[in-house]
Amino acid sequence: MNTTSLRLIPVLIFTLLSPLALAMGNNSTESKTPDCPSGQVYDSATQKCVPDKSSSLSDQDKTNYAYHLAKKGEYQAALNLLDSLKNGNTAEAWNYRGYATRKLGRTDEGIGYYQRALAIAPDYAKAREYLGEAWMVKGRPDLAKEQLKVIAGICGQSCEEYRDLQAAINGQPES
Repeated sequence: MNTTSLRLIPVLIFTLLSPLALAMGNNSTESKTPDCPSGQVYDSATQKCVPDKSSSLSDQDKTNYAYHLAKKGEYQAALNLLDSLKNGNTAEAWNYRGYATRKLGRTDEGIGYYQRALAIAPDYAKAREYLGEAWMVKGRPDLAKEQLKVIAGICGQSCEEYRDLQAAINGQPES
């Protein structure tokens, strides 16, 4: 092989793997959701911040933005937004309600919300991760490890949910 051919190998690899990486995506709402002024929510259809009372806002956009708020530490604002959903009986809405509630120090209430999320979607790894983290707060590493085993069966040991719960069990809770 000549030097030109050797230099093309990385380009070829990148070209072949790029579509795969893009298809895998990033399910992290905080990475693509911009901050909106108070009382506004990011509308994915218009890609703008709109008043949270806007009739054009979907429950999915409100749910995603509630999680964005919770991840920023605005737990009560997240709960208030989740209270405005037309249909709050979704696995994501219950999970994010559990997350915000747990972060407000109401761990038992949060556990109940995670359990409601899992009743709807038993293979929801993120809800299992958060439930496991709640069990760690409650001093129940045995129950957290049960969730870790279930997550391993859902998405393996290399998925983010497994790694994050394993870190919490090892005494390195999420930041």
